[in-house]
This record gives sequence, C-alpha cells and structure tokens, in this order.
Amino acid sequence: MSIHLHLRAIPESEFQDDHTWLAAFMSEAWDNHPDEYAAGIADSIEKVFNSVNDLYAAAEALDADVDKPWTLPIYGGRPVAHSADADPSNPPLMILEPPGVSQAADFLATVSFDELWNIAGAKLGGWVGAEAQVRQEFLDIHQDLQGFYGRAASAGHAVVKAVWA
Repeated sequence: MSIHLHLRAIPESEFQDDHTWLAAFMSEAWDNHPDEYAAGIADSIEKVFNSVNDLYAAAEALDADVDKPWTLPIYGGRPVAHSADADPSNPPLMILEPPGVSQAADFLATVSFDELWNIAGAKLGGWVGAEAQVRQEFLDIHQDLQGFYGRAASAGHAVVKAVWA
C-alpha cells in the first residue's frame, strides 16, 4: 500500500472552507497530479513524509524561534473538519493560509539541509549501507518543497494538504 502527502497551491479566493468541497477538489487535483506537478502548483511525498517532518524538526536545535516555522511544510495548517454529511472515506485535510505558506517558504529557503541532515539523518531510519542514496532522496524532497512553497508564497496562495492511502 502506498500513502502520500499531497500538497496543492490554490488562490485563497478560489477555495471553499468546506471539507466536502476540498475533498472533491483534492481528488480531482490528485487525478491531475502529473500535470499540476509539472506546472509547479502541486507536490507530493510518498511514505516518508513523517521522516521529512522529523528532519525539519532538527531545526529546533539550530534556532529556538518561538514561531517554529519548521512545523509548517509538512503538518502545518489547520485541519478542515468533516461535515456531518461528508463521506467518511475522504482524506484528512489541512489548509495552510498564505501567511503560513510564506513562513514555510522562508524557512525552506534559509535552513541548511546539510545542518539538518547532520543532526537528524542518522535517526531517520536503518538504511545501513544506503545513507548516500537516502540522503539524496531527502535532499530531492527538500528541494521540491523549496520550489513548491517558494512559488506558492510568491503568488500569495494557500496550500491544501491531503493524505491519500
């Protein structure tokens, strides 16, 4: 089974703050993910998004910023509650509003991946003999998120997040 964290940038004026509407929007976006990814308005992380969050949490050792911007790229945002008539199989959804998207973009643009990796890399899994490959995978994810959040912040967009199983 594959599980993904799906991120989709959207103008704040275009989304409805309703779980049923957002679930339908995200489902359609997931169906169009290759095109949306190529357009720079979507991103996704397969399986390891908890570990990516753990990598970013290592920033706490680098800076005791009370706003904790390292919490924003993966799990940041507010949950969107299911309505009473919502399909219970709809994914969990979160919305990170434009100010949070800007904070996430700033964090990703300024944090040192190498410093994060030096603090947290060894704790992220038992990949004996494959550290270089795993490090590159996390670096690729980090660079994708940098670009995605940078574009979303520049456009003043919100980011909707869904977990697909």
